[in-house]
Amino acid sequence: MRRDLLGRMQQIFLLISILLLLAIGLLAAQAAGFSWASGLSWRGWLPVAPPHPRVVLISGHAASDSGAVCTDADGTVSLAEADVTADVTKRAAELLRQAGNEVEIFAEFDARLDGLAADALVSLHADSCVEYSGYKAAHRENAPTVDDVRLLACVDQKYAAATGLAYHPDTITRDMIDYHAFRKIDPATPALILELGFLGGDRVLLTDGAERVAQGVADGITCFLAGSSADEQSLSP
Repeated sequence: MRRDLLGRMQQIFLLISILLLLAIGLLAAQAAGFSWASGLSWRGWLPVAPPHPRVVLISGHAASDSGAVCTDADGTVSLAEADVTADVTKRAAELLRQAGNEVEIFAEFDARLDGLAADALVSLHADSCVEYSGYKAAHRENAPTVDDVRLLACVDQKYAAATGLAYHPDTITRDMIDYHAFRKIDPATPALILELGFLGGDRVLLTDGAERVAQGVADGITCFLAGSSADEQSLSP
């Protein structure tokens, strides 16, 4: 009788010891950044994946107005800025998602802009229907951050390389450097506004070459997310 009782006590003690060791192992694994994969316990411990960068693209004039337009001789609108930006924004978002980023497309005056915290925000627009050619970009004029400057440098480098467009600084406006979204988002969110080109002089590129335009946008953003303004990062296949 006493021998049986002693045997049971030893078994209980062994079970408690095993549970304690498991608990210690769990705490050590959590401290090291590991997590149990739910539903996949047979695979054991797996490292926790880092969060995907969050990128927000504003489709210029979306849900607001047409933006700049080109018209035929009879006054019929033949090309609208909002249509151009919607197409390029959709393409750029898909490229960035394929690279593993979390991407959201916002309307021009999206309510979600208030206090927005993201890894990067880029608002896409196109300039008027005149026979100029070139792109331009600007970050907030009031207290830009180091990341604002770095994002702009990346976009300047990569967008020009992908599209072949020259920088056109003479037409940067107050509406760009004091863009409404800059005043709404979290000040720590890197942000800029990019005029993709002119509806007049760059019409063929902005329509028939929209994939190249989107590639330039995506390459500029991925350059920034990679932590450099002068690297060779590209989303090209």
